[in-house]
Amino acid sequence: MRNLDYDTRLLDALRRVYGQSLGLFIESVGSPGRRLYVRVNTLRVEPGVLLDRLAERGVEAHRDEVLPEAVYFRVEGPFRVDRGDKVVVASKEAAESVALGANLYAPGVVKCPGDVRRGDEVTVVTRSGLPVGEGVAARDCREVIGSRRGLVVEVFRSLYRTVRVRELPEFAEGLVYPQSLPAMYVARQLEPAPGELVVDLCAAPGGKTGHVVELSGGGARVIAFDRSRGKVERMREELSRLGHLPSVEAWVADSRYADEDFPWLRPDKVIVDPPCSALGVRPKLEDRKSYGDVLALMNYQLQFLRAASRMVKPGGTVVYSTCTVTVEENEEVIERMLEEDRCLEVGEVRADRASRGVHGQYRELFARFHPHEHDTPGYFIAKLVKKRSC
Repeated sequence: MRNLDYDTRLLDALRRVYGQSLGLFIESVGSPGRRLYVRVNTLRVEPGVLLDRLAERGVEAHRDEVLPEAVYFRVEGPFRVDRGDKVVVASKEAAESVALGANLYAPGVVKCPGDVRRGDEVTVVTRSGLPVGEGVAARDCREVIGSRRGLVVEVFRSLYRTVRVRELPEFAEGLVYPQSLPAMYVARQLEPAPGELVVDLCAAPGGKTGHVVELSGGGARVIAFDRSRGKVERMREELSRLGHLPSVEAWVADSRYADEDFPWLRPDKVIVDPPCSALGVRPKLEDRKSYGDVLALMNYQLQFLRAASRMVKPGGTVVYSTCTVTVEENEEVIERMLEEDRCLEVGEVRADRASRGVHGQYRELFARFHPHEHDTPGYFIAKLVKKRSC
């Protein structure tokens, strides 16, 4: 894609995974896929009841064929979006949401020209100028400067069209959480049970944390870490919307050192979903990365795994996941961790529709999702178990 800027070494790393199918992978991450998934908060509503509620209002939704808590909406498109005289530039994440039909809000605005007035027709574009949506300005752009809240552009045409999940009453009631299908498999690998202590080391925005609460029937105690105070506050708001705060403590801390800073913590299970190159995220309207970024992230990811391996109880489980696809950030991270820590063994990830790993002696125990094969984001999941003798 013309909006993907990857250096030669990074393309070689991707070719290591996809070989002759690299072109199919790159093409697939440029689109959102045909399904937009949400996770049903089963502590508040049964999936069937939710579907009936939506159907009564004419909202078409479908139950996933395998995961009982997964519901999806169809994604239509692509459609043509014309660039008008007045444009509003959106951040990468906001532009990707607008491309799916979402409205543009103040936190996602990068540039809003002073000549844009309320009621003007505008085009929402990426930083590189790609049109992703057409809409009507909900306020004068001069009011947006310094503002972090409020609607800026009400979108009436976008590259793709699907249900605006965050505008559903079921979202406001905490009945659903937007989450990709592969991400729903992560907490399931823990098999969280009532009475267990689960730590989520890189928890914001709280999706996997909330899933642990739901899978345990509200009986597990979860401690969710993030180093950003702002992200932790937003995570608390999200968990409150879902009704999960009684089961969750959200702490501001650099979880790479959680075992040192909180030596008394001995969780039964740990989730490590660290920062990554996000090469599997879709729709990817623009992206700029180098192979050096991947190597730096690989070393960063290992720090979280080290903390997890030191703090988890003997016999406990650590689940590692990323939304990227390089071997370096996935299979090789696990291999390096196993070389460093002889107390860890590889467990089998059970994700029936996923493919296996692509590298190393443990590849048959890992799970991978490929955009062009599974019509999902690119994703990796591994499971580590601490020996009871350690």
